[in-house]
Amino acid sequence: MKKIHKGFTMPSAAYSVPRKAIKRYKAIDRPPQVGDVLYGVVETIGQHKSLENKEGRIHTIHHGTHAIFVFGNRYAPDYYEGIVPSESDFTGIDLLARSGLVGKVLSKSGMVISPTRIKPLGYACDNEGKVINTRDYSLINPKATEKKSPRAKLILNIGTAMNAGKSAAATACVYALSVHDKEVRASKVTGTASLKDILSMNDAGAAHYSDFTFLGYPSTYLIEEEEILDIFNKLDLKYANNKDNYWVVEFADGINQRETAMLLQSPAVRERIHKLIFCAADSFGAIGGLHVLKNKFGLVPDAISGVCSSSPLHIRELSEYTDIPVFNSLNVDPKELFDILSTPRKRNKKRLAAV
Repeated sequence: MKKIHKGFTMPSAAYSVPRKAIKRYKAIDRPPQVGDVLYGVVETIGQHKSLENKEGRIHTIHHGTHAIFVFGNRYAPDYYEGIVPSESDFTGIDLLARSGLVGKVLSKSGMVISPTRIKPLGYACDNEGKVINTRDYSLINPKATEKKSPRAKLILNIGTAMNAGKSAAATACVYALSVHDKEVRASKVTGTASLKDILSMNDAGAAHYSDFTFLGYPSTYLIEEEEILDIFNKLDLKYANNKDNYWVVEFADGINQRETAMLLQSPAVRERIHKLIFCAADSFGAIGGLHVLKNKFGLVPDAISGVCSSSPLHIRELSEYTDIPVFNSLNVDPKELFDILSTPRKRNKKRLAAV
């Protein structure tokens, strides 16, 4: 084992791991697992030119930069699909995300360049030589094991795909509720480690914020269904016990993505929904998404938002198919949105016929 000297960057993919736990590094003698922590050096600069640390600061990286990284899988249609490599004998790995997530790229969007490459120096470990794995560390350990009713009102934000505007919509929901003196907690249940989205919700007024990294997961792509539901339930037990509060939640990527679909098909999740916000990049995506939501999941949203909400033409096109209200998350009227989030759900023929 060799000592890891102070001053290394601790990435947000290892959010739950205390810095003091990492002492040394040793040779890679087995295939990596999800959550294994790596000590490595930047070999070549590609798409990602920076690292996000546990405090949300963005560090510029260079050829030769030493840092901590975390093995995990990533699903990002606008960037990469990447997995934890199965072989233990490798000389270089790919930086999958700015949060320090590393693995092997399987495919990439034509809109991005090749990934930044990391040369592994060894597994990060404690003084006894035990490899540090993020899943051994959790900041969320609810005292209760069963949910008591009534609970905090769940405002769930979902969408058609990555970059449809879900995080902006969730932030707008937090803002509209908090300016009306409602206690709001915010969580992102699935996705790839990144503090940007939950910090934005915190800035908008969320008293507490969290995501899957708080439970030790650097990402949620390809984990088991029971793990996905466990993440949702533990965050629910931790942050949504007060019936007078609101819990604003985002599911990453689109409704057809594996983990999001698992959650939407779960009765335990569906019965918790107080209001459902659906986001899309354009009106046609929203119209198609409404159809999939209704026919595959039996769900009808209470409001539509996302990138499409910034265009009056998209909104006009939507109005020909549905009367579900649309709100512009980037220029939100907090009173109008509060009325949507706090009033009983409306059901009418036009809304149901549209999907």
